[in-house]
Amino acid sequence: MKRFSAYLAVLFLPCSAAIAQAPVSGSPSQTPSTSSATALPAVMSTEGQEVVQFQKIEDAWSNAVNQRDQYGLENVLSPLFVDVAANGDITTRNQQIVQVISSDDKTTWLMQKVITVRMLGDIAVANGTYTLHHKVGSAQVDEKGVFTHVYERLRGGWVCVNSQRTALRPQDANGKPKKQSSADEPFHIPLFSHGDKGNQ
Repeated sequence: MKRFSAYLAVLFLPCSAAIAQAPVSGSPSQTPSTSSATALPAVMSTEGQEVVQFQKIEDAWSNAVNQRDQYGLENVLSPLFVDVAANGDITTRNQQIVQVISSDDKTTWLMQKVITVRMLGDIAVANGTYTLHHKVGSAQVDEKGVFTHVYERLRGGWVCVNSQRTALRPQDANGKPKKQSSADEPFHIPLFSHGDKGNQ
């Protein structure tokens, strides 16, 4: 019996020493420098050098569209670039370039403003707002919306690999969203629209 007790003591003594040395979360022995070292770094920025840096890239993109500059677009857009427009059209970089330089609509004008940037190593995600002035039929339209642009670090710079735009619903003079009058508008879901009950 004494041998059994001795074996148990030898077996459990190292375990109890290890448990005693492990810091308890929230205990005074855990210094602020230790806890801050294990905290995750902030990856989202709404101000600072990341926003400024990506605003310059977005400005170069807008200027390339506004000036019908093929090389300017090629510098900003990755060869793997995919664009999802607010109306659901999906285009590649080459299709974007062809649209910009061969479009009959010479009034097309783009402005993009970066709001947040998330840095994820060699990937960055920029979110912001945009205004796109263009023709729809014979009418001039100012499409306002939000964008998400995914960038990849390439040869010391950044190129956009994916773009997603969502148009905001127009508002009336009181700031309330106007009722949708056409099922062809982007992201229109008839089941949830109050303005098209008669069409269902």
